[in-house]
Amino acid sequence: WAVCLPSYTLAPKARISHMTGQIAAAIEAASALVQGPIRVTGHSAGGHLATRMICDDTPLNASTLERIEAVQSISGLHDLRPLMHTKMNEILHLDEAEAKLESAALHRPERAIPYCCWVGGGERPEFIRQSKLMAQIWQGLDIPTRCVVEGEHNHFTVLDGLRDPGSDITLNLIGGA
Repeated sequence: WAVCLPSYTLAPKARISHMTGQIAAAIEAASALVQGPIRVTGHSAGGHLATRMICDDTPLNASTLERIEAVQSISGLHDLRPLMHTKMNEILHLDEAEAKLESAALHRPERAIPYCCWVGGGERPEFIRQSKLMAQIWQGLDIPTRCVVEGEHNHFTVLDGLRDPGSDITLNLIGGA
């Protein structure tokens, strides 16, 4: 396995659409260095960005997209419109147009790539709701999709299993579950 952990410019220095482009550029650069299948995952905002990579308006080129064999969003938000009504929008500066454009839940997937929303059972209700929502929407579009609500994990402890090569979250990511 080769692993790439890209970073991106955070709000308010960058808009979410710019972050989407930065992650796509990082995936393109990494894919040019390593052959073989690609699995994409991310946590929180990274879960959102991982999902955006396989939407019908993906910024990835066709050959890179063809190599993606699975995506796992961990505690991602996929409908950004509710964020416009929170204090967080003072940093994000989301408007209706960008919130719709960057909401994966409002897009079709570009192709049928296995997709998983993973979220802790002890998360804030909105993270659980959005994970279930995203999985249900894409299941309805005949995408191999599932949602896992894991135990009592919160927004940060949901990542703990990634330290264990035999954990459910790790096996799901590498294709062993």
